[in-house]
Amino acid sequence: VGGETLVKALDAVQAADAADALAKAVYGRMFESIVARINQLVGGKEGELPFIGILDIFGFEAFETNSFEQLCINFANEMLQAQFNADTFRFQQAEYEAEGVPWQHIEYEDNTAIIELLAARRVGAF
Repeated sequence: VGGETLVKALDAVQAADAADALAKAVYGRMFESIVARINQLVGGKEGELPFIGILDIFGFEAFETNSFEQLCINFANEMLQAQFNADTFRFQQAEYEAEGVPWQHIEYEDNTAIIELLAARRVGAF
């Protein structure tokens, strides 16, 4: 602070705890900044709070306040859901078409846009 340097001896456990706390604080502030920027860009109707929903494989989660850790968990779940959708719906339906098997088209939510938004180089969260 103000050009001062503070040195404090820590054992390995204390140093690891301090590093974890610093990382959590940095990622937490980063997450809050990302949410604020998205809210600014998305806007919304007068009197409504902006909302971003991420569906994971267990359904929607609604928390009073979300954290960066929760976003990471939900992002991983979105990736799993995308793979499940590809294997179960897209590829299977394409195979049925190729083989001439009669089938009824199944509509499903494609979460690719959410994954690309979060994973995009230079502008994504990951």
